[in-house]
Amino acid sequence: MKTFCGRANPTTGAMEWLEEDENYDYHQEIARSRYADMLHDKDRNVKYYQGIRAAVSRVKERGEKAIVLDIGTGTGLLSMMAASAGADFCYAIEVFKPMANAAVKIVEKNGFSDKIKVINKHSTEVTVGPDGDMQCRANILVTELFDTELIGEGALPTYEHAHKHLVQEGCEAVPHRATVYVQLVESKRMWSWNKLFPVHVEAEDGEKIIVSPSEMENCPGVPSVCDIQLNQMPSNDFTVLSDVVTMFSVDFSKPVKSASTYYRVQLQPVKSGKAQIVLSWWDIDMDPSGKINCTMAPYWVKPTSALQWRDHWMQCVYFLPNEESVFQGENVYLTAYRDEYSVWYKLQKAREEENKADVHVESPVCRCQAHLLWNRPRIGELNDQNRTCQYIKSLMKVLKTDSVCLCISDGSLLPVLAHYLGAKQVFTLENSAVSCSVMGKFLKANHLEDKIKIIEVRPELLTSSQLEDKKISVLLGEPFFTTSLLPWHNLYFWYARTAVTMHLASDVTVLPQSASLHVMIVEFQDLWRIRSPCGTCEGFDVQTMDDMIKERKEPWSSSVDGISSYC
Repeated sequence: MKTFCGRANPTTGAMEWLEEDENYDYHQEIARSRYADMLHDKDRNVKYYQGIRAAVSRVKERGEKAIVLDIGTGTGLLSMMAASAGADFCYAIEVFKPMANAAVKIVEKNGFSDKIKVINKHSTEVTVGPDGDMQCRANILVTELFDTELIGEGALPTYEHAHKHLVQEGCEAVPHRATVYVQLVESKRMWSWNKLFPVHVEAEDGEKIIVSPSEMENCPGVPSVCDIQLNQMPSNDFTVLSDVVTMFSVDFSKPVKSASTYYRVQLQPVKSGKAQIVLSWWDIDMDPSGKINCTMAPYWVKPTSALQWRDHWMQCVYFLPNEESVFQGENVYLTAYRDEYSVWYKLQKAREEENKADVHVESPVCRCQAHLLWNRPRIGELNDQNRTCQYIKSLMKVLKTDSVCLCISDGSLLPVLAHYLGAKQVFTLENSAVSCSVMGKFLKANHLEDKIKIIEVRPELLTSSQLEDKKISVLLGEPFFTTSLLPWHNLYFWYARTAVTMHLASDVTVLPQSASLHVMIVEFQDLWRIRSPCGTCEGFDVQTMDDMIKERKEPWSSSVDGISSYC
C-alpha cells in the first residue's frame, strides 16, 4: 500500500504530494521528535521508577499479583521499570507501529519478553478476556500521556476508557494525580504575540498610524496553547498580579471524566495592573502521599530547586480574551474551561457575575484569519517597533515620488509603509486566499483599499496586465512566507525575484539586496539532548546500540538499573 504526504516546497512555495510506501522509514521522524529529550529527563525517569516501584509494593502487600497496564509505552521503558520492580506481568500498548516494533526489540534485548506483551493498538481497541489482548484487567495503570498543557495528547478520554474497560476498580495509578497551577500577569511582550499594536510611521507629511481591523482587535486568537520555556523569560518581561493558585486536579486512580467542564477560583491581585496573561504549569504526584513529585514550576516559584531542563514539557501562556484592569486587594474570578484536549480562560471582575461562570464559553477560534496567517512569533515580529523603524529607514533611502513598488511576502505591512513614505503606486503579491483576505481587511481599516492593489497569484504566473503594464522600480520583501519551516526557506524570495524578472525595470532596486547564511559550532548545556544518544547518570546505565548504527538510524537510548532503550 502506498500513501501520499503533502509537503510545502520551501524553494518554490508550492504544495507537493510525495509518495511513500509501507517501507517508509519513520525512524528519522522519531529521531527528530522529542523522544530523546524525554528519555534524557532524569527527574522524570527517576520519579516514574520510584512511583512504579511503590505501586507494585502496595499491590504485593495486599497479597495480589501486580498486573500492569502501560498505555502509550513508546520504547517500553515504563513497562520494563515495572517488570524490574517485581510486576508479575505488563501489557504495553503502543498504537504507532514503528514505535511498537522498536519496543518489541527493546523488551526482548533486555530479557523481559516473558513478562511484557507489546500490543500494537489504540487503547480503546484493546480487548480483555481469555481470547482478548489482555487476559484480565490490570490493577496498576501506568501512563505518560501528557503534554505541556497536560491534556493535549488525549489523556482524559484515554483514562476514561481505561477505567471503564481495562483496569480494576480502585487500581493503583502512576502518576496518581496531576495538579494545574495558574498565575495572573501583565506582560507587554507576551501580549504582543496575540494582538497587533498600532504601527507608527514617521512620514514627511506627518505621523501615520497603521491600525488593525476591528475584528482582529476583538478576535480571541487560536485555541492552541502557547507553550514556552518560562525559565528563559526574564523577570522584567512581566509583572506578577496574583499569587500562584491551584486551578484544578485530576486523580488518575479513580474514574476520569473527559466531558467539557469548568473550574473557577477567586483571586485577590497583589498588585494593580492590566490582566492580560494567565501563566500555567502542572505537577504530578507519583504516589498517593505526594512525596514523589515531578513539577514543571518556573524558577520564581521554586527558586531554591535545581531545575530540570525539559523541552518535551514546558509551561503555558494563555491569552485572556481582552486585557482587564485589576486593582490590588479587589476580588476577581478566574474561570478555566476545558474540553477533552485543551484549556482556555476568562477573567470576571464583578461579584454579580459570579454565577455566570457556569455558562460554557466556547474555545477560542480565530475569526479574523490573521492568527491563521501569522503565528505568534510573527505577530510579535510585526509589533517590534525597532524592526519597523529599520524598514522605514531603508525604504526612505530608495523610494522616490515616481516609484512603482511590488511587495512579495505573505501578509506583510511593507506595502502600507511604502505608500505612506511616498511611493507612486504599490502592488502586493499574495500567494494564498487567507493572506489576500487579511491584507484586504488591513487596507480597508486604514482606508487604503484604493491605494494599494492586492494580486493573488504565484510569482511565475504574474502578468503585465495585473501590474497595469507598469515596470517595477522597487521590489520589496521582508521576506516572510507561511511555507517556510526554517529561516533559510525564506530564500524563496530569491526564486520569486527571478520569476518576476520580466516585470522589473532595468534600474530596479531590490530590498533585501542580498542574503548570507552564517554558521557556528556551539556546545549546548541542555538543548543537545533533543537529538542525542543518552549519556550516563545516577541510576541510568545507558548504552547505544551497535545494530542501530549499522542500520544508519539515529540512535538514542535510556535505561533504568540496566534497562537499555533505543529507537
